[in-house]
Amino acid sequence: MRNRVLACGLALSAAAAVAACGSSSSSTAAGSPSGTAPASASPAAATTISAKSVPGVGTVLVNAQGQTLYMLTSEKGGKITCTQANGCTQAWPETVLTNGAATAKAGPGVQSSLLGTVKDAGGKLEVTYNHWPLYTFSGDSGPGVAKGQGLTSFGGTWYVLNGSGNPVTSS
Repeated sequence: MRNRVLACGLALSAAAAVAACGSSSSSTAAGSPSGTAPASASPAAATTISAKSVPGVGTVLVNAQGQTLYMLTSEKGGKITCTQANGCTQAWPETVLTNGAATAKAGPGVQSSLLGTVKDAGGKLEVTYNHWPLYTFSGDSGPGVAKGQGLTSFGGTWYVLNGSGNPVTSS
């Protein structure tokens, strides 16, 4: 029963993510003849990873918007198994470097020595922490939420990471 509820939840999350992606890309295309934003509109701002307290999971990694970041157990050592091709990134958007950036920035509670990158199937540089590629979860309603914690899908289990780079496997 839990797996069935989880599957339904993921399907709804993926549908919401697709709808959100569709509406944002059409406004970008309308604003620029080439379909991409002009370079002057988005300077190469650093992708910042910080550690903040999230109810239910403790002090864990978050992105600059405060969204909880997750790792997938099947991706040990930076091996990417969550891809656009298998539909995973619809529910679990990857954390990629902004255009022109070579590294992510370590915010409070994060060790810069544990930050890194790995190329995804499309050639984008995905941010890693302690060799784990980082993702957000489309089912999280905003900052300070960790509804993806402990979910099993796409060949592994999703966990948040603490500032030491270790998966938090309890909730």
